[in-house]
Amino acid sequence: MSHVEDPETVAEPEALKPQGLNAALWSHIAAAGARMARWPWWVQVAGLYIAARLVSACIFMAAALHQGVNPWFLAKPDYWNFINIWDARWYAEALQQGYPALLPTDAAGTVQENTWAFYPLFPVLGRVVSGLTGTGPAWSLTAIALVAGLGAALVAYRIFRYRTTHRTALWGTVFLATFPVAPVLQVPYAESLNLLLLGAALLLVMERRYLWAMPVVVLMCLSRPTGVPFAVMLGLLFLYRFWLRVAAPGFTTQGLTAQAPTAQTRVGAAVPSNAELWSLGGLTAVSGIGALLWPAIAWAATGDLGAYTKTETAWRGDDLVPFKPWFDAGIMLFGPTLGVLAPFVFVAAFTLLMMSRPVVALGTELRLWCCCYIGYLLVFLHPQTSTFRMLLPLFPLALSAALLSRSRAYRGAVVVMFVLLQIVWIVWLWAWAQLPGGGDYPP
Repeated sequence: MSHVEDPETVAEPEALKPQGLNAALWSHIAAAGARMARWPWWVQVAGLYIAARLVSACIFMAAALHQGVNPWFLAKPDYWNFINIWDARWYAEALQQGYPALLPTDAAGTVQENTWAFYPLFPVLGRVVSGLTGTGPAWSLTAIALVAGLGAALVAYRIFRYRTTHRTALWGTVFLATFPVAPVLQVPYAESLNLLLLGAALLLVMERRYLWAMPVVVLMCLSRPTGVPFAVMLGLLFLYRFWLRVAAPGFTTQGLTAQAPTAQTRVGAAVPSNAELWSLGGLTAVSGIGALLWPAIAWAATGDLGAYTKTETAWRGDDLVPFKPWFDAGIMLFGPTLGVLAPFVFVAAFTLLMMSRPVVALGTELRLWCCCYIGYLLVFLHPQTSTFRMLLPLFPLALSAALLSRSRAYRGAVVVMFVLLQIVWIVWLWAWAQLPGGGDYPP
């Protein structure tokens, strides 16, 4: 698989160039941009990502000045206290106390909120960093999140570069770094670590290095619950590759024991060899096992087969019933008639999106991942304000947004809009303000 060459050197029409005083400013900006374009790609990506995180940090600090009384600290906290709330406290508890051998329950025997809902890789790494550096959970987990977020941006660029030019791949990475919920990549949440591992696994699958992807997928499955949709994606990809293999000229009734088709008989470079099929099948099996690994560990440690599921549903207050929460949310928002139709409208709209030209340009693996992940959310997710944060694994769509237009005005407007929506997300969901019925919407 080779990178796409970069032909984006279209000159700007004279009529569109700034005039007067703006011309001097624009020339300085253009000169700075030209100098940056000569830097190595990883320096460009790192610089843009760090700049995005500094912008988000400023938004966090401004919002903290308006933070009132809350369950965790005094009003107007500093930056470090302000970002170490919500699930960050649960990860810190998992780091310090581990996971309970006995599930906490109320008087009725209903499982209560506990650390089994939070996957172990992030707090385990935090414990290692704390042990090596002597820092507390907040510092170690934040450092891991920051480093992993930068790594995720670099991997995302590498993925995008396989599908488009350097400039568009860079814009796609900027869209990811400035996405409305991207501030979560710099707080002590596992999103940045999971995004790094997910991106690395997708990149290895795109490069057909399936054996190398196995340990990465296992680690990904222990960072956040993305193992199930990834395993489904690999299973569908295996069936697709197998069909290409069977349909290729030269395939015999001996099936996978037949010789791989020659370069002249392959359908492009998409037809897999026998070794590739076996490796992909092995990766699919490993991914399926990895997806069940954490629930199995919770079962073994507590003696309760449903320990993980019961803990996850403790936050929603209802048992896990596939698809039902989406219809409940639709009825609550749009009424008994339109609400029932709302999930179907959403699925139809997403299907059209997957068939659009910018998304088709992502290629088979990335489109399949987006479809499987959305399907996973539809089956298992309880839609609420945290749903926005759970859209981050759909990061390949950032490239589709960049592919929609090469206009600098369009791309710049998207970045500005995303930053403004970061303010909305932080002020509305991250900052705590008690609701009339108690509690607050989670970010």
